[in-house]
Amino acid sequence: MKFEVNRDVFSEAVSFAVKLLPQRTTLPILSGVLIHAEGDRLTLSSFDYEVSAQTSISAQIDDPGTVLVSGRLLNDIASRLPNAPVTFTTEESKISVTCGSAHFTLLSMPVEEYPTLPEIGAQTGVIPGDAFSEAVSQVAVAASRDDVTPVITGVQLEVGDNDLSLIATDRYRVAVRTIAWDSGRVGSDPLHALVPARTLQEVGRTFGSASTVSVSISGSSDRELIAFHADDKTVTSLLIKGNYPPVRRLFPETVEDHAVINTAELVEAVRRVSLVLEREAALRFSFTVDGLTLEAIGSEQAQASESISALLTGEETVVSLKPAFLLDGLNAVHSEFVRISFTKTENPNKPGPVLITGQTSQEAPAADGYRYLLQPNLLLR
Repeated sequence: MKFEVNRDVFSEAVSFAVKLLPQRTTLPILSGVLIHAEGDRLTLSSFDYEVSAQTSISAQIDDPGTVLVSGRLLNDIASRLPNAPVTFTTEESKISVTCGSAHFTLLSMPVEEYPTLPEIGAQTGVIPGDAFSEAVSQVAVAASRDDVTPVITGVQLEVGDNDLSLIATDRYRVAVRTIAWDSGRVGSDPLHALVPARTLQEVGRTFGSASTVSVSISGSSDRELIAFHADDKTVTSLLIKGNYPPVRRLFPETVEDHAVINTAELVEAVRRVSLVLEREAALRFSFTVDGLTLEAIGSEQAQASESISALLTGEETVVSLKPAFLLDGLNAVHSEFVRISFTKTENPNKPGPVLITGQTSQEAPAADGYRYLLQPNLLLR
């Protein structure tokens, strides 16, 4: 095999192919990137039986062929090559990579032992790339990182005819975002797909600049698969098995008591005041007609407080929230103002969750469909 390719294009393609490869694997063959050269196209693929990535780029191909090479090593080399065309040749089990005055010799891996990439089913629908990327970044942060309960380490996709909802939870908070979606059908049965959060985050970042992203959900009951495709790039992932908890019912239909605050001011105040907190400690938030006061009681040597403007509607409220979880919700609100709504329980001493949504102004709620429900640590009165 022999081909010549643009350095930047090649480096970007290798980087995409290896992003989702596992850091460690019991099967070394799965750490490889499969390179197939034919016609004027170079196809790079990776697959670890759970996730696959494939991309195609233009290249000047003198001798077609297929080769398997260590993905991480090739990515390290491709990202540091000088500014010159890349020449790639193979001879028996050796691979030669030349770029300008730089030359590398690598060993190939046995192509015949590499697994076949999964087949992609018919298109389920299409979605704007920028809206999809934004929704993923807003929701995936709330997914659990604890593998003890795999079902909540994923993001639940709920597919309708005209909209797509993304839902994530780690038991302490729930994030939901609904965006427009084109299935090309009317009256079709709703679909659900539980996608590993890490995979979905990489897909969101990769396809954020695409005009549209094609999504396919297919497979049998024991091997369900989702595929994302845009701009000569494709990612597939096995879906997580199990029933997702019915977290939508946790959201209140209406909330009377709420406060509207400038998002940037609240983020900065939370970051400052929480500097003195011990790990896992919470901040105390006092909402009154005069504004919002944040208080942190750290060790005996350090305490902090700060007051900022807030427009309160309803009863004055004092609530305690973990700053890291609160900041995740605030950073996902892509609007100038944020509304923090206070839910109630039958027990006046037991706090209800706080609901975080966006506000385009102090009076007008945002229409982006994003909601973030956060369980407080305790209610202080």
